Amino acid sequence: MLESEYQKPRQLPAHLRRPESSEPPFAFEIRPAEPQDIPDIREIYNHYVSNSVVTFDERPMSIKAWRAKFAFLKKLGHPLLVAVSPGDQVLGYALVQPWRPKSGYRFTVEDAIYLRPAATRKGLGAALLRALVDASEEAGLRTMIAVISDSGAEASIKLHLELGFQEVGRMGGVGYKFNRSLGTITLQKTLTPSRRKKSPADASQKPRTPFWRRSKPSGA
Repeated sequence: MLESEYQKPRQLPAHLRRPESSEPPFAFEIRPAEPQDIPDIREIYNHYVSNSVVTFDERPMSIKAWRAKFAFLKKLGHPLLVAVSPGDQVLGYALVQPWRPKSGYRFTVEDAIYLRPAATRKGLGAALLRALVDASEEAGLRTMIAVISDSGAEASIKLHLELGFQEVGRMGGVGYKFNRSLGTITLQKTLTPSRRKKSPADASQKPRTPFWRRSKPSGA
């Protein structure tokens, strides 16, 4: 038997030991995204495009494409949020976008939440989803849909279920990426909008002047 197997290793006296480095607490702030956040948002998303099947996109998105998407969501009044570190590094983002293009679906949106790999498993996804639900209700939206890959996205499915989403359907083999067929799981949450969201028809119709105001007074 070797000596090291029955004798405890010698330790330095306490006053000579280096202090153990403690990891700083994980801190973040959630705020609306700004144009300068777009490169970080793009970097986070493209990581998942290239390395996972949680998105069915197969080609990285360009800065130009993200700028167009940013402007489109802002025009619609749909929230796009980022979580930033105390040093203002973007740790993750969350957004909603139209679920269908027809105006009759204007109160229904599909969510998307992506985190930097180093920021996962720390409660950030739940915080972003809660903030996204609140912002969507403030925007007058009524229903949020989550369409999630049935492979490699178990944590996302669990998160949505924990925050009140209900599974409403499954589809098999509707996606194809990395030489494999993929399905989707659809979850839905009913929101409580805090204000009315206008329709395109509302915006195109000018207020009509009552007939009695359009008529000239007698004797004029």
